[in-house]
Amino acid sequence: MDSAITLIFQIIILIFSVVIHEVSHGYAALALGDRTAQLAGRLTLNPIKHLDPLGSVILPTVFYLLGGFIFGWAKPVPYNPQNLRNQKWGPAFVGAAGPAANIFLALVFGMLLRFIPGPVDGFSGAFIFNLITIISFIALINLILAFFNLIPIPPLDGSKVLAWDKKIWLLFM
Repeated sequence: MDSAITLIFQIIILIFSVVIHEVSHGYAALALGDRTAQLAGRLTLNPIKHLDPLGSVILPTVFYLLGGFIFGWAKPVPYNPQNLRNQKWGPAFVGAAGPAANIFLALVFGMLLRFIPGPVDGFSGAFIFNLITIISFIALINLILAFFNLIPIPPLDGSKVLAWDKKIWLLFM
């Protein structure tokens, strides 16, 4: 694929992967009894509701123009840990929901990649190559998002999951 088209596809994949990540946090909180994200109108796949002007537009554009690694963020989906039915484990489940959604997407598209046939009647080699490229980007971007977000540094999701891990170790002591 042409490099400009490749960049556009990567940006679209990144946006929708981040949106699914954030919505997963909101639905996990909703499943545990917190309606904050629902009341704020953030349980939507509409990317505009999740864009942060600085982290989603300005900073990634600056990094791209400087030729560096594109970095950014979306608005976090709000939730109130006090509203969760399980306040001991709930924040960890809500924190793990985003990376889990990204890992799930990577697995689904990775499996899809395994079953794509070679060039067959009606499909050219270029079409199959471009399809494999797009599906590979989806799997790779979602894996990168999941593992980056599991770094145990606040405000990343890994800090909430690590706090849950400390509670587990305390149970065995």
